[in-house]
Order: sequence, then structure tokens, then C-alpha cells
Amino acid sequence: MKRQDVNIRDPFVLVHDGKYYLYGTRSESCWDEMDGFDCYVSPDLENFEGPVEIFHRPEGFFADRFYWAPECYLFKDAFYLVTTLGSGTVKKGIYVLRADAPTGPFEVCSGRVTPEDWTCIDGTLLFEDDVPYLVYSHAFEDGGSALRGEYCLQQLSPELDRAVSEPVCLFCAADTAWAKPFPYAEQEFGISGDCYFSDGACLQKGEDGRLYMIFSSWSVHGYAVGVAVSDSGRIAGPWRQQDEPLYPENGGHGMFFKDLSGNLIFTLHAPNDKYMERPVFYGVRIQDGRMSLA
Repeated sequence: MKRQDVNIRDPFVLVHDGKYYLYGTRSESCWDEMDGFDCYVSPDLENFEGPVEIFHRPEGFFADRFYWAPECYLFKDAFYLVTTLGSGTVKKGIYVLRADAPTGPFEVCSGRVTPEDWTCIDGTLLFEDDVPYLVYSHAFEDGGSALRGEYCLQQLSPELDRAVSEPVCLFCAADTAWAKPFPYAEQEFGISGDCYFSDGACLQKGEDGRLYMIFSSWSVHGYAVGVAVSDSGRIAGPWRQQDEPLYPENGGHGMFFKDLSGNLIFTLHAPNDKYMERPVFYGVRIQDGRMSLA
């Protein structure tokens, strides 16, 4: 199939053995009951084989919805899928699945790696000095400081199956100049007052030594992607925000990867409309500590 026929949200690309492996959230069931994850395989980011189902909900497995934002990593000769899972009675959290091939089959290899009493979505990994770190969104449904759209950090075990540190907030969506309070919070979640939407973090070390993090929130024009920069090049920061979003409207939850030619590529789903979401790809320009689309 062609790229324009792939209907997913939250695209994630793993480049492995001369091919692109594309993962994402199934659009048609995203907001309803869900039972699995798929992968699409491509030689060129335009022509894809699939979908190949890489995980299907086992009988009796607790998670029956929120199969969101799978990200696949090759680590210590195995493939790990970091993803959101939840149910009608269990808060959304981050879990890790493992397989011997990028197309699975994957099996759950961890319990919940984010705090049991938190609502957490969209986990992403960074390996710093060979130590694995998980960054994720602490969702505003929990109230309190989460209303500001927190992005949190925890160190993981070498097996990626549990957190070995307490959560640390890196920054909040509310810290940005462009992010606006989520306008449908009361209508959809019964939350009155200002709260900030946060999801879709991804980190990339620049050739300038800085560490760049993209993330999604709500702008004056809707769903958008912004950039935070750690000038120290370390995940602990401190983090500063670019004033203008990288992608200003009607698209979100992006990530970085290097293509087969070594070029840094940004992908996200756009438009942000049910049944119409498609993976789109852009080149990236970094100059004087600022990121823009090429």
C-alpha cells in the first residue's frame, strides 16, 4: 500500500537492516475498545507492506483500550515496544513488551513502569551513558500539578521492566509561550478551569551537542508540536522552550529518526481528524540552537 493509505496516529519509525518499520495507534478504534498493535514495513517510506499484527490482546489480559503510541527499540539483541495501556477500571500507564523480531510477536515483559496512581501516556526512551530513561506525559486527568501538562522522567532498570527512580518533572506544556489551555477539558473530562494537554514526547541529540525534545500540546490553532532544548545536552536539562511551535496546527505526536541516507527526519500524524490521520515526513534543520522544518 501507499503511505497515504496507512491510517494511524502517533507514528514511530524504527530503521533496521535497510528497512523502515512503522508503528502507530489504530485510528478506527483509538477512542473505543482496542486489542492490538500493528507494524508496516517499507523500503522507501512511500510503499508499505502490512499491516502485520505484532501483538494481540491475550485472553484475560486486563487492557481492553488505550493501546496507544507504540515505540519500538532494538536493545541488547531484542526488540522492545514501549506503549500506553489501560482499561475502563485501570488508569492509563506505560508498559514494555518484548520480541525477537521487529514484527513480533511481542509479549508483555513488564508490569506498569509508571506510578500506579498516576494517569500516564506516551512513553519514550533515551539512552544516556548507556542508562535507559523513560520520558512520559503525566496527564491532566489527575489534577493538581498535572493540570499544567507535566513531562516526567524516570530511570529504568537494565531490563527495561521497571522504574528504579522516582518521577522528576522536566517541564510543563504550560511553560511554553504557544501552548493554550485545552478547550474541551470540561466537556470531555469534567475538569473546570485551565488545564494543559501534553503528549508525544521524543528526544534527539543534535550534532551541536544539544538535546532536543519535541512534544505535543494545544495551540490557538489546535493540536500542535513544539520544541524544548537542553543546552547542556543532558536529559536533566535545564530545558528552555522555543517560542513558536515546530508544527503549528492540526497534526501532532511526532518523533525523529535518521533515514537510510543519514538524514534527520521528523514524522507526525496529520491531519488530526479521525479516519484521516496519515504519517507525514519532513526534513529537519537545526541552527543556532533552534529547530525548524527543512
